[in-house]
Amino acid sequence: MTHPHPVAVRQGMLGLAMLAVLALGACKREAPAEGEAPRPVRTVIAAKGEAGERATLTGHVEAQDEAAFAFRIAGRMVARNVNVGDRVKPGQLLAQLDAQNEINDFRSAQAALVAARATLNQTTAQYQRQRILLAQGHTPRAQYDIAEKAMLAAQAAVDNAEAQQQLAANRVGFTKLEADTAGVVIARGAEPGEVVQPGRMIVQVAREGGRDAVLDVPAQLLRTVAPDPAVTVVLADDPRVRAQGRVREIAPQADPVTRTFRVRVGLIDPPEAMRLGSTVNATVQIDEAQVFTLPASALTAANGQPAVWVVDPKALTVSLRNVELLRHDPATVAIAHGIDTGDIVVTAGVQALHPGQKIRLLGPG
Repeated sequence: MTHPHPVAVRQGMLGLAMLAVLALGACKREAPAEGEAPRPVRTVIAAKGEAGERATLTGHVEAQDEAAFAFRIAGRMVARNVNVGDRVKPGQLLAQLDAQNEINDFRSAQAALVAARATLNQTTAQYQRQRILLAQGHTPRAQYDIAEKAMLAAQAAVDNAEAQQQLAANRVGFTKLEADTAGVVIARGAEPGEVVQPGRMIVQVAREGGRDAVLDVPAQLLRTVAPDPAVTVVLADDPRVRAQGRVREIAPQADPVTRTFRVRVGLIDPPEAMRLGSTVNATVQIDEAQVFTLPASALTAANGQPAVWVVDPKALTVSLRNVELLRHDPATVAIAHGIDTGDIVVTAGVQALHPGQKIRLLGPG
């Protein structure tokens, strides 16, 4: 049986509540009649929510750092030595390409280097003879210059051949894909026998050294959580397995479909049972300094948005004020914006009120 996501449950409840209050708010409010007696209402005084309220979200465990290993050159892959779930060490061979063409290129570069060095030895000897003869006056200067230029050209050819040999040796090395860190293989992207292109992911490795709890957090909750909050993370199927964490990264842009923000919570010394991909519940303290908690009966609607009736204490009249809801349950609503501390909010009789109506206070609900 699939259990509903806690965030989805809360959003569903909030959606039902919004439909109810919008329907009620759509009802026609009659204009005040002259000489109408003040309507008795029950009220509360808005105050900050009680400390200790917490929010819980569901997410999953990922590695803090993942590496996608790929070949630098194209070729036919002849071996992949690891599979998903295998642990790898630095320097371990992950996969290999058919290296015959690269080996042949390397041998050709070696032969070219040998030939270039032989030419350099020959032109150097000729240059030395011409230098001695020039000093003795037995050869013209032009002949000496020709020998010098030939030697310099041979030296340049040797330098080029050495560079080509090094490039060929590097390409031979590129036919082997080795791990540069310890970790666990979490994905594979190609099978032996395939012709792969440079940069194509062959295996993906979750590096050792840290794990994150990855959560999708509503924008309203982000605004009401204290900076750098402590987060308690437990396994969804075994709450006894738990770890503490700190928010490590918050996505700068909301998901275009869910309109939630991806948050990564770095786990501090997570237990071994909290494996990669595990479903976890993360609980965080809400900064109640920004939240007002009212009875659910106070909620109505104005202009198609949630609203509450606020009492003018001097004139004893009421006015509608739009508010921003943070959370909702059958008994209470949490309001993030729209009212201030000390505001008198109507909690009973809200459907029978109209703007500017005189009221009579019955006292706190």
